[in-house]
Amino acid sequence: MEQKRISVPALTPFAREYISGSKQAGGFFDYDPFSQQSFQQRSEEVRTRMFKRKELAGIIRNYMAPHHVTAQTEHSLQKLEDPESVVVIGGQQAGLLTGPLYSIHKIISILHLAREQEEQLGIPVVPVFWIAGEDHDLLEINHVFVEKNGSMQKIGYPERFMKKQAASSTVYDQEQMLGWVASVFACLKETHYTNQLLHDVKKAVKASRTFTDFFAFLTGSFFAKHGLLLIDAADPELRKLEAPFFKRLIVESGPIAEAVHSTQQELQQAGFTPAIETSGQPANLFLIEEGERHLLEREGGLFISKSGRSYTEDDLLQLLETSPESFSNNVVTRPLMQEWLFPTLAFIAGPGEIAYWAELKGAFEYIGLTMPLIMPRLNITIVDRTVVEIVLEIGTPIETAVQQGVQNEKSAYMDSIRDHHLDELVAHMKQDLMASYEKIEARAAELHNGLAPIVEKNKQYHERQIELLLQKSDAVLKQTHDAALRRFDRVQAALRPDGLQERVWNIYPFLNVYGPSFIDDLLNQPYKHDGGHYLLYV
Repeated sequence: MEQKRISVPALTPFAREYISGSKQAGGFFDYDPFSQQSFQQRSEEVRTRMFKRKELAGIIRNYMAPHHVTAQTEHSLQKLEDPESVVVIGGQQAGLLTGPLYSIHKIISILHLAREQEEQLGIPVVPVFWIAGEDHDLLEINHVFVEKNGSMQKIGYPERFMKKQAASSTVYDQEQMLGWVASVFACLKETHYTNQLLHDVKKAVKASRTFTDFFAFLTGSFFAKHGLLLIDAADPELRKLEAPFFKRLIVESGPIAEAVHSTQQELQQAGFTPAIETSGQPANLFLIEEGERHLLEREGGLFISKSGRSYTEDDLLQLLETSPESFSNNVVTRPLMQEWLFPTLAFIAGPGEIAYWAELKGAFEYIGLTMPLIMPRLNITIVDRTVVEIVLEIGTPIETAVQQGVQNEKSAYMDSIRDHHLDELVAHMKQDLMASYEKIEARAAELHNGLAPIVEKNKQYHERQIELLLQKSDAVLKQTHDAALRRFDRVQAALRPDGLQERVWNIYPFLNVYGPSFIDDLLNQPYKHDGGHYLLYV
């Protein structure tokens, strides 16, 4: 596996500024992420605080027990209990078959940075992946894309869930999930690895009950041997541990919301657009009512659920004592809870996360916590060497193909093979025909008003027929040059399929071709955590 670093701008304007080292963007954070001195300062600062390390390690150990507890994860748990240790952490939704590639890239970022900083700082650094199992938008995680005939095909899990349930509470039908998995693998070319991969995924389906279980089982099978710790944000035992801080989030929800709003105003004054949507008086907490997750807002001294129910502060505090699992965080309070729970050295963030963490500076200051280092996750595009050969034939730089795709090149090729003489003849015919219709329309108007609609209908018919002629001509052209045009489609699907590869492709097509050790090969590459984009040639 060879690599090449290229420049691909981050998806959000704020993240682009932050990664470029802009002082204006960096001013919304407590540490410079690209300075080793920042890691040293943060490690010293976080180790002065008290954490419920043993309780947290016990909860993670119990959570991982049904999935993958290894000597390496046990070693990580023991390190977590060490008061001198810190963690590198990141999180993602529980996508089917691990979701888009960026979930894998985020975990690789966590493991790689943890190893690097353990060596640099000389203290235990623990890799932790926080599964966002409390998220209830199942439509974001219930599908994968696979390549078919030069385009990406979406394969969605068919089962429908009527309630706004968290992923951790959504129990899937095993037979339907097995059928869905079979439909995904049916789209993959059979290789030496296919049957074993399918067997392993079916085993995961049968050993799991929920979307989060399924995700954790597969993720653990890939990364437990590297010491990665997994925890579900919606784990009931974790909720009990979080209860004291939830109490503070309830009681002080007003000032926290005001602090976020104040920081958002500062961002706007600096020329940035806030990423977190706020309206009314947000409480920044969710409450589970009859199995459904509803956002809370503050209104007239009460907390109002999106379901329409209202609660006093005392109502919520009493519910917190008896049923802490009824509460969950939103985009504002989840980072605050994470920092209260974990001795965090660094948080691995995607471009969207970088943008919304900037809006939390005031909230962190109000709570009395400092932000960890906010590190851009690794950005990776996996490049098959057969695709490289096609790119060379097309004559497009690989950087351009990754950054922009090759649709412009495909259009230019189509233009080069099109019969322009035919186009000119059709254009002249249309011009002459429209000129004749103008005369007919004028004469018809003189004769009788009732003729105008008939003339217009005939004109539109002929316009459609001319357009159809051109479309048919293009179709014949594409059919004649199908092999050449498919080269462009192959490159587009492989490198820039409706955006960056890592936002569309899933890991399993690559495992199917390169084998289960492919993830280890990705992990063992040398990387710099500076926001660059890596091309990995396989």
